Amino acid sequence: MTQQTTSAAPAPKAPPKEAGRRGWGELLRSERVPVPGILILLAIAVIMTAINPRFLSGENLVSIAQQSVAPVVIAVGLTFVVLMGGIDLSVAGIMAASSMCVASLIANNQNGNDFGLLGVGIAVALGAGLGAVAGFSVGWLKIPSFIVTIGTWQIGLGIGQLLFAAAPPQIEDAALRTAVSAPILGLPGIVWIGLVVVALGALLQTMTRFGRYAFVIGDSEEIALQSGIRVRRYRLAGFIIAAACSALAAVLVTTRGGVGDVNIGGDLLFTTIAGVVIGGTYLTGGRGGVFHSVVGVLIVVAISNAMVLGGVDPYIQQAVQGGVVIVAAVVTMWHLRERLRVVK
Repeated sequence: MTQQTTSAAPAPKAPPKEAGRRGWGELLRSERVPVPGILILLAIAVIMTAINPRFLSGENLVSIAQQSVAPVVIAVGLTFVVLMGGIDLSVAGIMAASSMCVASLIANNQNGNDFGLLGVGIAVALGAGLGAVAGFSVGWLKIPSFIVTIGTWQIGLGIGQLLFAAAPPQIEDAALRTAVSAPILGLPGIVWIGLVVVALGALLQTMTRFGRYAFVIGDSEEIALQSGIRVRRYRLAGFIIAAACSALAAVLVTTRGGVGDVNIGGDLLFTTIAGVVIGGTYLTGGRGGVFHSVVGVLIVVAISNAMVLGGVDPYIQQAVQGGVVIVAAVVTMWHLRERLRVVK
């Protein structure tokens, strides 16, 4: 008889000591929650409150919220283009065309038009149409997005200047002006509209096939194509959404200001792209999201507001903002330097 021996089961390995640390690291690099951006916002609030207590006053916080609406609305749409590895530089042109369009179609002092909300819809549709031109050129004609959107920028600017005529139309539609200016629960209507756009953008990103595929396309277009994803259609949709958001931002700012303006989006491209980068939405695509971009825009606006409160010279403000963008780009893309062997 042979004696059977039983070997004891191997003892489970103890978890590595780094496990706890890894949990914190993963949290800080979270792709779902913009934790680093939120921490930066909190740091700005603490430092600026110590320097100038007015920073966290109710009046100043409402001012920051109003200043953030236009770039936040633009950033919501731009995020989807960037997630798919593209870029949209046409913000200023689309805003110029949409601003003059809405100011000419709703009640104004230049003509007899009074289309109300229909005029708003036409202005947003005009922007979306320019986005469709860009999306088709990128998806079907294979033209780089930065070249195409420079072209649509100039087209939009030309349309705006054509509609400008002799003088900018002064808006006389009291209902629309009240809708964006009247306070609701302490916040102007324009801020609530911006919050609705952010909520819709977040739902589009997390609850729809379009939002999920945007990450896949940005991470690897080749894999997306092999998986049967119709990349060209989703890119087209991304540019249309981005352009429509830019047009809506122009409508909001124009209605609030009461006058059509071809220069309405002059500074917003920088604020928006800076916010997208600082918030952690990678320009290489595939990482980030709507909330990341929104938090990034809030950081840019908060820094600008803090410098204004501190009486910093406007030229120094521009230099500081440019430096912040460069630092943010280095921080967010440093670990991708091996992947990005060719700088385009």
